[in-house]
Amino acid sequence: MASKGWVEARKKFSHYPTFFFPFCSNLAMATGDCNKEFSTDYILLKPENLSFYELIRILFPGDIEKRKFVDCLEGAESNFERRWIIFISISAQKFLQFVAKPLSWFGSAFETGLNLSSTNGGFGRLLLNCLRGNIQWPDKTSPTFSSFNGHLDKRVELDESIKPGDSKYYAALTMMSAKISYENKAFIKTTVEDRWKMEFLGSFDFWNDYQDKATTQAFILHDKNVDSDTIIVTFRGTETFDADAWCTDFDISWYEIPGVGKIHGGFMKALGLQKNLGWPKEIIQDDSHPPVAYYAIREMLRERLQANDQTKFVVTGHSLGAALAILFPAILALHEETWMLERLRGVYTFGQPRVGDLKFGEFTTEQLNEHNIPYFRFVYGNDLVPRLPYDDKALMFKHFGTCLYYNSFYEGKIVAEEPNKNYFSPLMAIPKTMNAVWELIRSFIIGHSKGKEYTEGWFLRAFRVLGLIVPGVSAHGPQDYVNSTRLGSSALLLPHQIPTL
Repeated sequence: MASKGWVEARKKFSHYPTFFFPFCSNLAMATGDCNKEFSTDYILLKPENLSFYELIRILFPGDIEKRKFVDCLEGAESNFERRWIIFISISAQKFLQFVAKPLSWFGSAFETGLNLSSTNGGFGRLLLNCLRGNIQWPDKTSPTFSSFNGHLDKRVELDESIKPGDSKYYAALTMMSAKISYENKAFIKTTVEDRWKMEFLGSFDFWNDYQDKATTQAFILHDKNVDSDTIIVTFRGTETFDADAWCTDFDISWYEIPGVGKIHGGFMKALGLQKNLGWPKEIIQDDSHPPVAYYAIREMLRERLQANDQTKFVVTGHSLGAALAILFPAILALHEETWMLERLRGVYTFGQPRVGDLKFGEFTTEQLNEHNIPYFRFVYGNDLVPRLPYDDKALMFKHFGTCLYYNSFYEGKIVAEEPNKNYFSPLMAIPKTMNAVWELIRSFIIGHSKGKEYTEGWFLRAFRVLGLIVPGVSAHGPQDYVNSTRLGSSALLLPHQIPTL
C-alpha cells in the first residue's frame, strides 16, 4: 500500500476530478505550458530564458519568482546561499548547452582514437598500417568498440568465484551491468549473451519530455542461471561527453509531491516525468518519438513477471543511472504497484547522487521495508558524486538506505552516511590528496597483489593523475566499484540494522 501521507494527500486534493490526479489541467494540455498541479511546491530552472543581466541579478536580494529563468511559487526562500547554488546550477547548464555539439564531436573523435589501436591489432600494427596507408577505422556500432569508461576498465567477464546464491552475487552482477551500460547496443548484447550466458532483452534510448530528445538509456537482461530467475534493469549513468546528461545532473530544480517529498527535478525528467501530466499512473505513448523510461520499462516488466510468477527483478545503475534506479521503485509505490514491488528482489546503486529530501527518504524507506526490498548504496572512497547535491539547509537533499562505504583498500563497512558528506571541506583537502597519491601508486601494484584481472592500464593510470588535481573525480569511475564488489566482504551484503545519524 502507499504510505499514509500519500493517502492523506489524495484526500487533501480530492476536489480535483479523479481522472485528473495527478494529471494536468485541460488548459495546460491545450497550450503546451508546463503544468505543476501534481506538485504542491517547486523550483524550476529554465536556462533557455537566461540572459547575462539576469544571471548577475540572481546574486543580489530580490524575489526569485520574478526572474525569467526561475519558475517557483510566490514567496520562495531566497537567501544568498540558495541564490549562489542557483547561479552555479543554471550557469553550468547554460555553458553545457553552448558546448554540447563541440563536446559531442570531441568525444566522438577521442573515443575513435582510443579504439584505433585495438581495431588495428595493437599499437605496432597501427603504425605499420599508417605507413602502408591501410588504417582500419573502428566501427562505433560494432561489439568491439569501447567507450571512454570501457577503456578505463576493460573487464567484461563476471567473477567466476562469485556464484548464484552468494550474498555478493547480485552486487557483483549489477555493478558489471552498470559498467557495460555505457557501451553500444552490440557490445552489451554480445557481452550478455556470449560471455555471461544470459538473455538480452534490449537496450533502449528513452525520451525526455523536457529536453525533447531521447537522452535516457537503459538495458534489460534476464538471468536464468541456477537458483536465479531475475530480470536486471540497468540505467546508464552520465556519459563523459554527453552535455544533456550533465545538464540533468546539474539541474537542481525540484518538485514536492504530496505525501512523497521533494525530488530532484532533473532525475524525475530523465525517468519520465510528463511535462503536461506529471506522474499519471498510465499514459498513452506518443508514436512520434521513443517511449519514456518509467512507463516503457514498467510495461516490459509487467509482461515478463506475469508470464512467470517465480521471476523477480532488480534495478541498478551507476552515477545518474543510480539515481534513476532508486527513483524507479519510489514511483512504483506512488502508483500503488504493490504486486510489482513484491517481486522486486533489490536495488543496487553505485556512486549515487542524492535524489530527494528527508521526507522522500522516509517515504521510499517505508515502501522498501514494507515489501522487504533490500537497498544497497555503494560509495567508494572520496567519490565526489555521492556527496552531491549538498545536504544542507539550502538544498536539503538527504541520503537514505544501507550505505556500504569502501576505502582505498576495498575494506567495506556499513555507515549511516559516507565520511565528509558534502565533499568540499578545507580540513579534508590534504587527506584526500594523499589518498589520491596512494591510489595512483596502487594502480602499479594491484595486479601483483590481487591478481592479473585487477591490472590497470595506462589510460586508467592517466585518469588517476586527474585525481591528484581534483580528488574524487577518478574515484567515481566504474573500476573501483567493480573491485569493491569483488574484493569486499560478503558479510556486508547480509541483512543488517541500518545505522542512524
